[in-house]
Amino acid sequence: MIKSFTKTFSLAAAAPLAAAFLATSALADGVVNVYSYRQPELIKPLLDAFTADTGIKTNVLFLDKGLEEKIAEEGANSPADVILTVDIGRLQAAEDKGVTQSLTSDLINKDIPAQYRDPEGNWFGVTTRARVVYASKERVGQDAITYEELADPKWKGKICTRSGQHVYTIGLIASMIAHNGPEKTEEWLKGVKANLARKPDGGDREQAKAIFAGECDIALGNTYYVGQMQTSEKNPEQKEWAAAIKVLFPNANDRGTHVNISGMALAKNSPNKENAVKLMEFLASDKGQTLYGEQVFEYPVEPGIKPSEIVQGWGTLKPDPLPLADIAKNRKAASELVDKIGFDEGPAT
Repeated sequence: MIKSFTKTFSLAAAAPLAAAFLATSALADGVVNVYSYRQPELIKPLLDAFTADTGIKTNVLFLDKGLEEKIAEEGANSPADVILTVDIGRLQAAEDKGVTQSLTSDLINKDIPAQYRDPEGNWFGVTTRARVVYASKERVGQDAITYEELADPKWKGKICTRSGQHVYTIGLIASMIAHNGPEKTEEWLKGVKANLARKPDGGDREQAKAIFAGECDIALGNTYYVGQMQTSEKNPEQKEWAAAIKVLFPNANDRGTHVNISGMALAKNSPNKENAVKLMEFLASDKGQTLYGEQVFEYPVEPGIKPSEIVQGWGTLKPDPLPLADIAKNRKAASELVDKIGFDEGPAT
């Protein structure tokens, strides 16, 4: 078996090492270069499987921020072939930055539903994550909820969430605008703000921790963090946080739960385009989606592929069929709305 070859650099180290990355193996025959926002350990099993199937080695450049800017700075000489990232906002940012190119692949289009890909072929979703409600098993009796209900005064002082300007929150607010219009969404967001237990802060794991500690009863969070906490050996206290919550899928009885994606794009100046397309087609395949979903506790985008047993254990996801392109076009309005009502200032005292 040919092993995939992985190089990983932080943003700080990326600039001085870029030349070495380009000079060593990035332009050799039988390779594909992946620029990734996803941590290498999460995608390594997936890339190893691709190498085993095709004999094509993978080079991975991991950046925790500034990925689009780096590719843009490299210009026509960029070794980037495939971009891996999360959230429609980041995929759209790559397209807006001009670092992607359109791709038409019958195989990819067959495996990825239209709602999870750019109409022009500049990006494609591979797995989805749902923006759900974490609820205290001890203090919340109900097993169903809607996003609209988060503005109900019965939750006053009981909701925790991360920053309103985080891409995950912006995606949800953008979907609310798409469904309900800007005026109703503004009133809704004011209601949610009034129900906050504290200023928005921390990541999704910290919201589960806050529920465990009794600081709030419900919180917004992505599904895959539950899997990460449930299986965390490095930080075993997170297993207690996960055990304290249940996952509620908002709007399961009507339009469905808001979902976002882990996605991919073909880099604008891909020097190994044929290999890049092969990797993207592998990621879109049933095998690729299954491996990816199992590794990161997410849902394959193809409806016929079952998620992992851990993911199934949270309940049944009915995804909102809203095209992600519609969410993308409302992101700017969502961000402006967060600032307009001072959401990140927290509840009034």
